[in-house]
Amino acid sequence: MVSIAGSKKLKRQMAPKFWGITRKDKRFVITVRPGPHPKNYSIPSAVFLRDTLKHVTTLREAKSSIYGGKIIVDGITRKSLHHGLGLMDVIELEGISEVYRLVPQDGHVLKPLKILENEKSKKLVKVISKTSIKGGKTQIGFHDGKSLISDTKIDVGDSCLMQIPEQKILDVIKLEKKSHVIVIRGINAGQTGSVEEIKEGSFILPKRVLVTLGERTIEIPTDLVMVVGKEKPVIQVR
Repeated sequence: MVSIAGSKKLKRQMAPKFWGITRKDKRFVITVRPGPHPKNYSIPSAVFLRDTLKHVTTLREAKSSIYGGKIIVDGITRKSLHHGLGLMDVIELEGISEVYRLVPQDGHVLKPLKILENEKSKKLVKVISKTSIKGGKTQIGFHDGKSLISDTKIDVGDSCLMQIPEQKILDVIKLEKKSHVIVIRGINAGQTGSVEEIKEGSFILPKRVLVTLGERTIEIPTDLVMVVGKEKPVIQVR
């Protein structure tokens, strides 16, 4: 029978560069199974432990740690080697004091950033969908695959500061002029700046924003930025 979820392994040469794996080792590496984040923008938990953080040296050690419940993502224990870790996920490791948040950095889609202990219960999520459901309520979909039924006034492209693992909205950060954003993909990934102008999309062009990054201003699709604060980031992202 064919596996519905696809292959559990990937050729090393085809793996994303931000995984940090060696290219001339064994032919195959563990891959991401379907989950909260897109395959090309997430890291399998086993690869994260072994190759990104280098807290273990072999896949056997990674299996022992993960199956033993020692990796906690957004406050929930994850026991799959293939669980995809993605943008803004908060990762704790049992027995280790460091807490990490996955953020874009130095042109890389994802890099682990050590954060303060008091920030491990907070996470930024980007609103990617909004749907009216039965009873006149609204279902909000976030970039990390989660959704929430809420009466909060919010638009696609805005961000929410969430309390995890309860999934409680602490604050809504609107995508508007002068708001602070971080570039999440592309050669400018990891850079932060202020929104100067928002340009509505057309049949041909997507919705875009003019963002000032240091001494230069660029025009970039809203899909490639994430709001992180009104004037400065509300949590640590750099």
